Amino acid sequence: MTLHDETAPPATEARATAPGGPAPDAEPTRPHHDGVVGNPASRIHPDHDDARADPWSIDLERIQFSPYFSRLSAVTQVVSPSIGGAPVHNRLTHTLKVSAIARVVALQLNTRSRQASEGDVCNATVVEAAAYAHDLGHPPFGHLGESTLDRLAREELGLPDGFEGNAQTYRILTALDVVENAPRGLNLTAAVRAASAKYPWAPSVDAADVEQIGPPRGIRRSSDGAYRVHKYSAYDIDLADLVEARQGVDAEPLRQSIEGAVMDLADDIAYSVHDVDDFYRAGILDHAPIAAEFRGWLDDVLEWRDRDDAEVRAELMPGAGLERLRRKMRRDDPWIADDEAFLAAVSDVDAEMVTDLLARPFDGSLTAERRLAAFTDRWIRRFQESARLRPLDTPRAGPVVLSPWAWHHVEVLKFVHKRFVLSRPDLAIQQRGMSRILARSVRALGEWLDDDLDRARTPRRLRELIALAREQYASLPAERRPSDAEAETLARSRGIVDYVASLTDSQAFALSEAISGRADRLWALGQRL
Repeated sequence: MTLHDETAPPATEARATAPGGPAPDAEPTRPHHDGVVGNPASRIHPDHDDARADPWSIDLERIQFSPYFSRLSAVTQVVSPSIGGAPVHNRLTHTLKVSAIARVVALQLNTRSRQASEGDVCNATVVEAAAYAHDLGHPPFGHLGESTLDRLAREELGLPDGFEGNAQTYRILTALDVVENAPRGLNLTAAVRAASAKYPWAPSVDAADVEQIGPPRGIRRSSDGAYRVHKYSAYDIDLADLVEARQGVDAEPLRQSIEGAVMDLADDIAYSVHDVDDFYRAGILDHAPIAAEFRGWLDDVLEWRDRDDAEVRAELMPGAGLERLRRKMRRDDPWIADDEAFLAAVSDVDAEMVTDLLARPFDGSLTAERRLAAFTDRWIRRFQESARLRPLDTPRAGPVVLSPWAWHHVEVLKFVHKRFVLSRPDLAIQQRGMSRILARSVRALGEWLDDDLDRARTPRRLRELIALAREQYASLPAERRPSDAEAETLARSRGIVDYVASLTDSQAFALSEAISGRADRLWALGQRL
């Protein structure tokens, strides 16, 4: 699907942003549901804002002004921003960088297409809007919070589709956030909703669709032959909206829209580079063990390749982690994984990051700042320039991908972060405490809702979220609609998860303390609930 003009909707849906159009307060003619297919500017509800500006800019503005967007400044990227003095990115600064990278990639793709005498291949404003939206659904404490809420949702609250940060993002955009012109959600265009779905399916997928293209990222084939969905962008109660959005952009089954693929790629680029920035500044990336890992693999490349899988899995000596990464990449992505490209990536990261950057500790000087800036700018620019269109028949890939060279380099940079930051025992200790904070709040809210004598004093927002979920379950098609009793249980559970997931790190901690009887500043807390 192609969106040609990033500053105006298609000619058939043109809005009067030019002289002679309808007055700003005029009600624009909107397509009904039979006008959705192939119409990227379509919305679920008529929207008079379309009379004042192009629809893509309206969507971007709504996301930027959302309280869910502002909340990201107090939500964990890797280490919680509530930890005093930690010089690290939060979800908001990460989002801003993803948006900047994504817009550059989109414009570069369009420039190349124009140079080939073809039209624009994507809409840069839609890309930017999707990038701003992509992490709205992250709960307190980042990915740790996501896995904790998913476990609680499935095992204790009985939600078969659990909790997933990408699905929560879509739920915020289409159901939880509010705008004047719609009964629920931000009433975004089909193009922006579709682009915001990084994994454009629900937990239940059609096996025939998977067989046709091969399992994309987020879906794996298990040993029994069944497909397991690990990542998804819509819960069952929000799936109808996602289906309609994807009809609006003529999306292929299980394929990202081209704007969604650009956003996804930009997220990978930002993640792979700015975590190096963060933890180099903080002195957490210790040069010695990282250098040992890289030299341990590079000095014995051929020997590592000859060892059997069981031996490599059990090996603890330096170099084993990189060898496990090489084998995982070949197993999961054989269409692009290449041993020589992997060797080049390890060699480049060793030379430019391990030997040149990390060997000299960050001391806060302007010289150190300049050296770090040169490293991050150089690598981000390389990755941006490597983005290219990909044929739709490529398995496990969106319509826009990194070059094989860049893809291998991104994977090696991400390995450094996962192995030498996320695996640290001190971070694990803190994360276990954060997990208990979320579990305590979820369980206590459930008990409160079960208390017939005190249920009326539960936070009003929580009750409203439950009512919204109840309404959505009641509106499901008959073949998927739960019984009234089941719907009530599911709505209660989904409302609890929606409520806790919408908190910042500090709010989650304050709620946990308060609901355990240990709160200070009681009345201020009440206003935030």
